[in-house]
Amino acid sequence: MTCQRNEPEPSIDILKAASHPDPYPAYRQLLAGPDPVFDPASGLWIVTRGATVLDALRHPDLRVRPPVEPVPRALVGSPVGELFGHLVRQNDGPARHDAPKASLQRALAAVPLDDAARRTARVMAASLDLDDWHLEVPVRSVADLLGFPAEDHAAVAGWVRDVVAAFAPGGDLTAGSAAARTLMERFDGFLARAAEGLVARVAAEPWEDGAALRANLAGLLVQTFEATAALLGNTVVALARGGDGSDLPGLVDQVMRLDAPVQNTRRFAAAPLRLGEADLPQGAAVLLVLAAAGHDPAFDAERNPLGFGWGPHACPGAALARSIVVGALSERMRHRAGWPATWRYKPLVNARLPLFAAGGQW
Repeated sequence: MTCQRNEPEPSIDILKAASHPDPYPAYRQLLAGPDPVFDPASGLWIVTRGATVLDALRHPDLRVRPPVEPVPRALVGSPVGELFGHLVRQNDGPARHDAPKASLQRALAAVPLDDAARRTARVMAASLDLDDWHLEVPVRSVADLLGFPAEDHAAVAGWVRDVVAAFAPGGDLTAGSAAARTLMERFDGFLARAAEGLVARVAAEPWEDGAALRANLAGLLVQTFEATAALLGNTVVALARGGDGSDLPGLVDQVMRLDAPVQNTRRFAAAPLRLGEADLPQGAAVLLVLAAAGHDPAFDAERNPLGFGWGPHACPGAALARSIVVGALSERMRHRAGWPATWRYKPLVNARLPLFAAGGQW
């Protein structure tokens, strides 16, 4: 990273920081410098201080997608691109973000968290022997909440994996589109007969059209796949390092602050604006380093947890994700003793997702 400033540069590539074994010294070094700071190598304005991050997350002229490219060009015209374009978290404005997000929030708020934890425990008990259980259990738990039978959980996780992979640059568009079509067809069937449960609650809310409804039902699975899995995996890392397993809710909250599952998120300037110590031009791309803000001594990260975002675009399923993580770990601790000795991180730009040794080497 080559920044326009006089302080020593951090010895880390900001776009690879989420998968670095320990990015936090570099984040703290960035916190000591100007905020935001422009990085010519990536073309991004880097924001690290908690107060500036909050200002950016609620700024009306900082959008989640470039105004000229609401859907990534590579996805346009494909089923996976259509799904992407309807997702609440990829949109701004009253019609495409505010109203559908409120629908999701109301539906998710009606989910009893104790029921979600029980379902997660059942899914965890059936997944004990999976090498990648921390990747599978969250998405299988949400699939269960949505009404997929247990025999379909593995297939659902595979479809979601293909959709998420297709979203990434260079992803397999053919596999992602096939998975997106399958998920939409399955949700069509659920919607035709759902009388109760989470699908029925979501469907009872106002939606622009059926495509937006189906896409955001799938979005509950997509968001779970990496973000909740990252929170689960990072809590496992904390336990492996001696974290207090007798207070799992407290440990999960600590991990959210200090080893955030979502390390950064981007925003795009729809107009010239002032942010922190800099004037940003229209079209500027901004990287909000949420994980650095959690280490900002001038920021109250307990009152403003940023691990799943904050403000208008905060994840509406954060409480559910936390419940899934606590439920999964509680059940695993009933059946398995000990935690992994080694791990590495999946090379992702945004999420910090540990991968553990295969073959039961725990």
